[in-house]
Amino acid sequence: MRPNVSRLASLFLLEIWWRQGAPWRVASSERDRGIRDQCHTAATLLTTSSNATARFEATVSTIQKSTMRLIGRSYMAFAFTPEAPIVDWLAELDAWLARTPGFFVDRAVVLDLTKVELSTSGITHLITSLAERGVRVMGLEGVDSSQLGPELPPLLQGVRGVQIAETITKPSFPAEPATAAPPRPTSLLIDRPVRSGQSIFFPDGDVSVLGSVASGAEVVAGGSIPIYGTLRGRAMAGNTGNHNARIFCQKVEAELLAIDGYYRTAEEIDATLRGRAMHAWLDGTTIMITALH
Repeated sequence: MRPNVSRLASLFLLEIWWRQGAPWRVASSERDRGIRDQCHTAATLLTTSSNATARFEATVSTIQKSTMRLIGRSYMAFAFTPEAPIVDWLAELDAWLARTPGFFVDRAVVLDLTKVELSTSGITHLITSLAERGVRVMGLEGVDSSQLGPELPPLLQGVRGVQIAETITKPSFPAEPATAAPPRPTSLLIDRPVRSGQSIFFPDGDVSVLGSVASGAEVVAGGSIPIYGTLRGRAMAGNTGNHNARIFCQKVEAELLAIDGYYRTAEEIDATLRGRAMHAWLDGTTIMITALH
């Protein structure tokens, strides 16, 4: 049975008052001794109840703290693939950053080292050189894990090169007809403007925007990007290697155009095209832009 904590607390306070006002040297009557005994009993029960409550709360707190939730997430990152000689590659990067200063600020970058052979100190020096240019490397690819120390970004493991390690033989009885999985969408429709700071990423196909793309916003697609409004931000089409991707917009004031990894910055867009409807495509390694009207 749970004791009445409120009553116990009152009796406990009564005992404190009694001890301060009338020491327990001699009990004046049987009634006083009875009250004293009740106060002592109340104090004991109150202390025991409080200790039990504290132990219970500590146990609950321990159980709650021992439960940790892990959630997988995926993020978009730019992949850098340095080529030898590294000095020339960094010089080319410097020229690109001079045209688009601050482009990689607060953006995740993966360093793919498949085309170069660098020692551990060489990798460290390259990452430091990129950090001095405002490029933060979140992970590495194309390098042996034995070369990476705790001071270097982790080695990222993708799905490329994965092999089946075990073959499972299924029973020979007739299988039930499989239900066909719904096809994955090959296009994405954005029916509102893309505001500054927003990023639209769709690697499986085209992205159509029924509105404008603000400065500071970006649209990244595995296919083409038609924009039925003004393009003031960044449009990157063919992001997964689609050389035939295109970019359309009703009015071009873009910060950056890119197709299959080849870029053209705002300074490289002909002034006669700005403010007009345009069509961009890739001719070899050069982005071509023409007016639609």
